[in-house]
Amino acid sequence: MAIQPNTVLADDGICWVKLRTVTLPLRKTVSDAKVLTGRQKPLESVSLLFAEIETSQGHRGLGFSYSLRTGGPAQYAHAQEIAPLLLGEDPNDISRLWSKMIWASASVGRGGVAAQAIAAIDTALWDLKARRAALPLSKLLGAHRNAVPCYNTSGGYLQAPIDEVLDKATQSRERGIGGIKMKVGQPNRRLDLQRVEALRKHLGEDVPLMVDVNQQWDRITALRMGRELEQYQLEWIEEPLDAHDVAGHAALAAQLDTPIGTGEMLTSATEALGYVDTGAVDVIMHDAPRLGGITPFLKVAHAAEQRGMVMAPHFVMEIHLHLAAAYEHQTWVEHFEWLEPAFNERLEIRDGKMIVPNRPGLGLSLSDQIAGWTLAEVEIGKRA
Repeated sequence: MAIQPNTVLADDGICWVKLRTVTLPLRKTVSDAKVLTGRQKPLESVSLLFAEIETSQGHRGLGFSYSLRTGGPAQYAHAQEIAPLLLGEDPNDISRLWSKMIWASASVGRGGVAAQAIAAIDTALWDLKARRAALPLSKLLGAHRNAVPCYNTSGGYLQAPIDEVLDKATQSRERGIGGIKMKVGQPNRRLDLQRVEALRKHLGEDVPLMVDVNQQWDRITALRMGRELEQYQLEWIEEPLDAHDVAGHAALAAQLDTPIGTGEMLTSATEALGYVDTGAVDVIMHDAPRLGGITPFLKVAHAAEQRGMVMAPHFVMEIHLHLAAAYEHQTWVEHFEWLEPAFNERLEIRDGKMIVPNRPGLGLSLSDQIAGWTLAEVEIGKRA
């Protein structure tokens, strides 16, 4: 007999949701090209939205979303509005619950703050499902690998002198990290080229090297710089143009041998699929928390698989490691230490790859430090 959409299996419906908004300070202020051009302020902290879910039989899930510079309070406010919709629902019906939450948010749009608030809850549902199955999330999704090639960005920001960039790259390689990414997009284009040349010479020809423009070039500059950068055998050029310039990315990718990637600033599956379905980039770099969670992320990933695209999700390695492990084709995960203080666990890196943890779900638990960074929290419903 077909299961009705509102049937709760085994009397194990959602009975409790806890939300908390956290400001996690960074150890060091960072700047990319958006700061040098005056479009944004230096980044000093990360706003995190955590969602914990419990069912009537005591099964639990943990998820999170994030925002940079602005948006944290708005995500938390929206999550409080939609979380009551989960009470009494079957946590197995993740896709239906995602649709229920996005339709409830229709007045404020299907992307942006609303989707990012939903992302924390959606991720908690996936974590709960995998924990209940006693499987890592990657295995629940159908893993292709137990370790994913990883690269490091955090040492290559624009405010860092080139000697510091080189030292950080050496440290990353000694830790076992596979590739190195550096930020470009200086107002002085010659300086960008000098820094890339210095890092390539430092690493040698065999180490994967990527650059990230953070949307700071126009089409003419991107083509000129792309041609200059061809000699350095880059793994990719990331976000050379405005994130919504699909046609510009497609034209650039067609004229360069170096792969072109983008996706981190897109806030819906529809936007990301605009790149995938048209083959406008070589590397899709979407971000589960920004798209609305794991559910829409997987829709984009499955479409990218059909095209044989490279996938390199942006940031949040704690989530994306599992999703990358379940991707059929070439994939990377971005190593960032920023969020590590929020969790008790650390991800292992070995021989250029990040090892997928064998703990159930995402394999994460919140650290005691979170309490000191929590701005507000609320519980909805009653625990089992």
